[in-house]
Amino acid sequence: MQTSSFASLAQLVKSRVNSPSESPLLTFVAHDDTGVNLVDHRHYDSLWRRGQMLARALASRGMGPGDRFALLMQNHAEFVDAIIASSILGTVFVPIDPRTRGKKLQYMLDFVECKGIIAGSYCLDQLIEVAPEVPRLEWMWLVHAEGPRMASLPEKADWLDAVLVDEGDELPIAALSPEAPMQMLFTSGTTGDPKAIICSHGRYAAASLGVRMCGIDANDRMYTGLSLTHGNALLFTLSGALYNQIPAVLSRKFTKSRLWSVIREFRCTTLNLLGGMTTAIYSEPKSPEEVDNPLRMVICSGMPKELWDDFAQRFGVRIVEWYGAAEGGLTFNLPGVGPVGSLGKPPPGLAARILDEEDRECEPFQPGEIVFANMDGSPILVDYYRNSEASEKKTRDGLLRMGDIGYRDEDGWLYFMHRKGSELRRNGEFISPGFIEKEVSEHPDVDDVFIYGVPSASGVPGEKDLVAAIVARNPATWDSESLFAFCGKRLERNSVPTYLQLVDEIPKTASEKPLERVLLESFHPDANNVYTRSK
Repeated sequence: MQTSSFASLAQLVKSRVNSPSESPLLTFVAHDDTGVNLVDHRHYDSLWRRGQMLARALASRGMGPGDRFALLMQNHAEFVDAIIASSILGTVFVPIDPRTRGKKLQYMLDFVECKGIIAGSYCLDQLIEVAPEVPRLEWMWLVHAEGPRMASLPEKADWLDAVLVDEGDELPIAALSPEAPMQMLFTSGTTGDPKAIICSHGRYAAASLGVRMCGIDANDRMYTGLSLTHGNALLFTLSGALYNQIPAVLSRKFTKSRLWSVIREFRCTTLNLLGGMTTAIYSEPKSPEEVDNPLRMVICSGMPKELWDDFAQRFGVRIVEWYGAAEGGLTFNLPGVGPVGSLGKPPPGLAARILDEEDRECEPFQPGEIVFANMDGSPILVDYYRNSEASEKKTRDGLLRMGDIGYRDEDGWLYFMHRKGSELRRNGEFISPGFIEKEVSEHPDVDDVFIYGVPSASGVPGEKDLVAAIVARNPATWDSESLFAFCGKRLERNSVPTYLQLVDEIPKTASEKPLERVLLESFHPDANNVYTRSK
């Protein structure tokens, strides 16, 4: 399947300047304190014009092919301007979750040798903290968010709109091959320091095929609240919009309280979610807005099987389930094609296998690691910056090893179980956290929930006690006994949580994946926010 005849994104955008359109290609939505939508638009014309202005500014700071700069911001239109500018010059951009701070932010900027950074003004304190420890960082350009501007800025910092170069000759597009690096995308770093995945221009173009595989076309308007610093929004929604000319609406950040009003106002027909978000949305009280909505499809990675049919029926949508990672690998389960709960099957040219610890093919329903292989026998390659050992381990014997445990049924449909080493086993039985989360989320006092495990008090190796991390709708009236009683009526005894951990929010990554590690670090059975059932 052909991806694109253009070697880089800048070439694509330039070719579509002056292309006719009745509506903006990209719509960026934020909300002020009163709930009013603050809207910014981009089409190919404005992307090219603003990309040139920013490219001139970058060139004036000596940025050229291969040089790296970071993007530390929420979903602003300027994020995409910067991507186009980078493509014009042949520089490499490095997206970083804007919530990142301290040692982790310092490590990311220093490790990939960023010369500069374009950041939301709300990130300035984080930058001031780490800048002295990142000597290569020569400049910091700030995207102004709402509110009054600061009277003065620290050394190295300027407002982005003040450094843009409006006048000047049009810069030529750097001569690049599709294999040239376009970006470095950090992994979540759940098992150590984050790794930086080098992604090429050709890889980004290929990622744009995903929306077509899901059945999305130019008659749709996609919506996402996922961060552009994460592969899902960057490689799926944004690339799909730019390469396929499909309109997209991006919230500055995900907010479930404004979800349906944005979808209705901008007439969005598809919604992109990740697993943890589905439970949070489902736990919201029912409202007329959610029923009278223009959505036809939800594209999800990690929709709990137990929630699948109820979610589709409640919101009047069809579910597309997909599976993959920033390093690669891909499966799809289209509506009415595969079984509910399945990850699907890979597209043509890619094979998915389930292997045991000896790399032997597993029988149907036998758990093993999910791996991918190219059908033509060529090796799959992953390039982690300055980490050849991890690159080789990830693709040992030419196979992409996902680090996830799953199985296939007798018809070849794939199913996800858990990350390697994070299974939940209680009294000898493997527990489905998705089912427990669905039931707990239906309690009227629960705003969000995440189920995880801690070593069992029994001391049995491999056994876990269940913890339900709970965000209460009203912490002042929180009643743990009410929730324990609710669980006792709706769940099997083995699935009732041992502990309820009351938290202000579920800590999550840029992809809205719950950070189990953070919850574990703050957990203690005797903590004031941890409850057990009265005997």
